[in-house]
Amino acid sequence: MEFYELHPVNPQLRYLNKAVNILKEGGVIIYPTDTVYGIGCDIYNKDALDRVKTIKNDPDIKLLSFICPGLKDIAKYARVSDYAYRIMKKLLPGPYTFILPSARDVPKKLRSKRKTVGIRIPDHSVALKLVEKLGNPILSTSTTNRKGDILIDPYEIKAIFNSQVDLMLASKNILGKPSTVIDLSGEAPVIVRKGAGDISLFV
Repeated sequence: MEFYELHPVNPQLRYLNKAVNILKEGGVIIYPTDTVYGIGCDIYNKDALDRVKTIKNDPDIKLLSFICPGLKDIAKYARVSDYAYRIMKKLLPGPYTFILPSARDVPKKLRSKRKTVGIRIPDHSVALKLVEKLGNPILSTSTTNRKGDILIDPYEIKAIFNSQVDLMLASKNILGKPSTVIDLSGEAPVIVRKGAGDISLFV
């Protein structure tokens, strides 16, 4: 594993470019978001997706998110109702995962049985710059140990995943709690998981 420590606000371009090149070549990386570290790959690379499932030891992994750079990019991958757009515009970027009906461009392998996808726009410059440079979303899942406990110490993560991923970008500003998951695929929002995000808007 290649390992680089990045500035959380102005990440070094050369390390970002290394990560993007690995993603484009079908590699798997670990990178920071505003909540936890993510294990990520290009959404269009089937072999990389299979590697992520192997790393997580879960062939039917459910908690997969599309990391997008901004709201304008979401329509390609999810169908967004007017009420869903208003909510997302108010809360993003931020520590939320929004469940939305999937759009045509989403590979069938990445759609849930309900034909939905999880969308994330994290408030972290490293994650956002990665997807901007890649040109399409990163498929992502949280970095956990075999017990399912979330890992936030970059050196512990490096020790555990050193032989399983191709590159890790370490950075500060990690909250250490998973994102709040909100289902916007129906007529009204449903809180699926309470995490780092404020849910007072829905109470």
